[in-house]
Amino acid sequence: MHYLFADFSLDTDRRELRRDDGLLRLEPKAFDLLVYLIANRERVVSKDDLLAAVWNGRIVSESALTTCINAVRKVIGDNGKEQRRIKTLQRKGFRFVADVREERNSRYAGVGEISLDTSKPALTLPAKPSIAVLPFANLGGNPEQEYTADGIVQDIITELSRRNELFVIARNSSFQYKGKSVDVRLVGRQLGVRYVLEGSVRRGGDRLRVSAQLVDAITGGHRWAEHYDRNLKDVFALQDEVVSTIATILTAHVKKAEVEWSRSKPPNSWLAYDYYLQAAETYNAFLSSFSVEDLHETQRLLRQSLAIDENYARSYAILARTLCTAWALPLDGDFLNRDVLDRAHELALAAVRLDANLPEAHGCVGCVFTHKMQSDAAIATFERAIALNPSFVDWAFGLALVSAGQSKRAIDVLATYRRLDPFHSPIASGYAGLAHYMLKQYEQALPMLTDCVARSPEFRSPHLWLAATYARLGRKAEAQSEVAEVLRREPNYTLAGTARRLIRFKYEKDDKHLFDGVRMAGAPE
Repeated sequence: MHYLFADFSLDTDRRELRRDDGLLRLEPKAFDLLVYLIANRERVVSKDDLLAAVWNGRIVSESALTTCINAVRKVIGDNGKEQRRIKTLQRKGFRFVADVREERNSRYAGVGEISLDTSKPALTLPAKPSIAVLPFANLGGNPEQEYTADGIVQDIITELSRRNELFVIARNSSFQYKGKSVDVRLVGRQLGVRYVLEGSVRRGGDRLRVSAQLVDAITGGHRWAEHYDRNLKDVFALQDEVVSTIATILTAHVKKAEVEWSRSKPPNSWLAYDYYLQAAETYNAFLSSFSVEDLHETQRLLRQSLAIDENYARSYAILARTLCTAWALPLDGDFLNRDVLDRAHELALAAVRLDANLPEAHGCVGCVFTHKMQSDAAIATFERAIALNPSFVDWAFGLALVSAGQSKRAIDVLATYRRLDPFHSPIASGYAGLAHYMLKQYEQALPMLTDCVARSPEFRSPHLWLAATYARLGRKAEAQSEVAEVLRREPNYTLAGTARRLIRFKYEKDDKHLFDGVRMAGAPE
């Protein structure tokens, strides 16, 4: 379905939101929320409705829902005061109030739709991650370009089939859906797969755009999307390049979506696993909201998980990460409490003991070492995690490298992380901006830091780094404004106090470079 409102275009099949033909970034939960509001615009949607539709009925905090609503409003140019598009009705819910026009996507014009039939039993999922690659739509409309779309899909299937860690449906089965509008959940049931890759090919002049998106066939939820624009001088070389790129990133995202099933010990109870999943989702929400309620809810869910299965390594790992976070942020009494950091270390080591092949566990140990100023040990630990799985990249590795004086490598590591995860945490942008600052690349630091601040305004440290960057660029008023934001969040902040206890460097020159910039911005001594 295609929804048109104002100058926006929302394509539910391709999961794309555009404005003036430019693709807008919207995280999966926010996208699902917007679709649900528009599809149900004739009525008021309650919070319970949204929780059931977007979070599958799972319990999430009030702030997580608010953060999601605000993210949608920001992207579509709405705000909490005017509410021109999403209206809040106190104690009732929300309603999408902008004028909307619906269109059936042209790729499905004149063809039959396949609807979801749950009367037939679904095929059993294979033991390893399974995927079907559906025929890509030829959006150019030129029948002669059909071979290009089909050839790319064929090559993706061939490339993925070479990877022993995946179960890939053969082309013959995937192409039975060619030219049909399908529900990916039906595809999952009929082919017995967990994931479906959809896409399209559009040619314009001497340019070719290939778009792809990975969808969870069980829930219908979006996992990853990307598009590739290339010059059409050599179509076969282009196919090789695009196929190789998509296959590599796709494999990484399927592994990520499976949460490393092949390397993790399954919990003794599915209920423990469900609590873990809820906790992971709540913690992801926290990384945008920086709400203490989200952090506490994450910890509560993890303790529930461990009460059911006391040997579940992944719950220990993420609980250790939440304690590292609580130590580093002025949210509650755990702030800069040495005992909290020691407890995080104990939990992270417990996760490693329970599953020595779990990259996340080693990453949590690395995070603790970073805060304890053991930079060499931190880097070695993060490298161990990546050796276990080359597709595992942790944004916290970026901070470890910056504090160790390896900002150039930090930029490369964080670029890889952001490439593997298009919907990456804002913190990754913040650390990348800090790395550019440390290399005196202030112009390059600026967009990274402003992105982090815009997406996570309650995260204090990037305001400091942005203030120092503005000061180095001679933009005094903007630098002072960022310092004011820091003091609003932490009135007792001083350079001699919490600043140097939190952000410490292996080399004195790096420490001086950052804090001289913060001082130039007007931070109190």
